[in-house]
Amino acid sequence: MKVQVDKIYPMPCPPGVAWEFLQNLEAVAACMPGAKITERLDAGRYKGTVTLKVGPATMSFRGEVEMKDVDAAVRTLRLLAKGTDSTGSSGASMNLIARIDAAEGGLCTLVGASEVSMSGKAAAFGGRMMNSVADTILKQFADNFAGQVSALQANRGAPPAAGELNGLALLWTIFKDWLRGLFSKKPA
Repeated sequence: MKVQVDKIYPMPCPPGVAWEFLQNLEAVAACMPGAKITERLDAGRYKGTVTLKVGPATMSFRGEVEMKDVDAAVRTLRLLAKGTDSTGSSGASMNLIARIDAAEGGLCTLVGASEVSMSGKAAAFGGRMMNSVADTILKQFADNFAGQVSALQANRGAPPAAGELNGLALLWTIFKDWLRGLFSKKPA
């Protein structure tokens, strides 16, 4: 199953600050709920894990992420990630292009365009809810990213640690989508 995810988030800082932060993959990964960099392989390549808990179900992926095509002139980079779950029954990959655009008032926006592919049990489990889950997780990521760049701008030092995945917000989104799907079905 493939899903295209395109998002734009306003950031509370100038483009240069957000661009500086975006290039620090370890810090950016800390903004993603459930994600963790576990090992640096070489310049731009890392091993890591992503864990997502929805109710009683937990999906945990381990894999690699690589930063490519860094273009400082247009503040754009590309991330390629792939991994498998701990049982080997599911796989996921992502091709993400991230960009920092200037905005009014000396601020900026974080722009992301990605294609996410899932296979195995993860695809079967997340099929109908993939966009809702992605929206919830990415909103938390953007909030964490904004907090980090605000701290970076204010202190020009190490930003505070990101929060964890808000499971209640994720479950509420899934429940609303399930209800919407239940009541929007047309009789045959």
